Amino acid sequence: MKTATNTRVNILGIPVDKYTMAETIQLIDESIASRIPVHHVVVNAAKLVNAQKDLQLKQSIVNCDIINPDGQSVVWASKFLGKPLKERVAGIDVMSNLVALAHERKYKIFLLGAKEEIVKAVADIYGKQYGEGIVAGYRNGYYKKEDEESIARQIADSGAHMLFVAITSPKKEIFLNTYKDVIKTPFIMGVGGSFDVISGMTKRAPDWMQRSGLEWFYRVYQEPRRLWKRYFVTNSVFIYMIFKERFSFSKK
Repeated sequence: MKTATNTRVNILGIPVDKYTMAETIQLIDESIASRIPVHHVVVNAAKLVNAQKDLQLKQSIVNCDIINPDGQSVVWASKFLGKPLKERVAGIDVMSNLVALAHERKYKIFLLGAKEEIVKAVADIYGKQYGEGIVAGYRNGYYKKEDEESIARQIADSGAHMLFVAITSPKKEIFLNTYKDVIKTPFIMGVGGSFDVISGMTKRAPDWMQRSGLEWFYRVYQEPRRLWKRYFVTNSVFIYMIFKERFSFSKK
């Protein structure tokens, strides 16, 4: 499946789809029913900045069928650049909606990533909420590179209809782009730290912070040592790049 070019805008050289959450879920639902594989990704400010230097990450994003704006800053940037996106489509919300859809359609999911106790907790939570049959399998995200192909085959053999990968960027994007033809799961996506939130290990920002574009600040507050550089530095670079893009185009 490939998204029509007229549904996309270009931000810092990366195409981003103009779909709402409802449109995204409907498109995925229709694609799975039609047996059309879908590779989904979400982008935030940090990922767009990192993709400028990491060409393997950039290619892994561009090769996806659906590219949603995970960060509110990406939506604001699109409006500032004069090519507005409709709304933020957060990865964790896409995942939650799709797991509910899987239950409705009697699909199975596979969970890959996080620590063993975390991914098991997520599998148990979904099993209790939707029935044990919904989880085709799960595996933690700690493995050696030489194990990647066998993990891809494990996922393929599970019979899952949806794969959610909670591994850090760019590892998850590159893994999915490299092995999606081996995995052959109808729908695949990376979900970052979503397993930590779903398991209860970390808390998600309040709704007002999500709407205000401050969810990143809430994450830094919870894990300052690990995340302060990622967000403060990349957010500053993102703002600079967006201003540069806006005014370089205005001079042409």
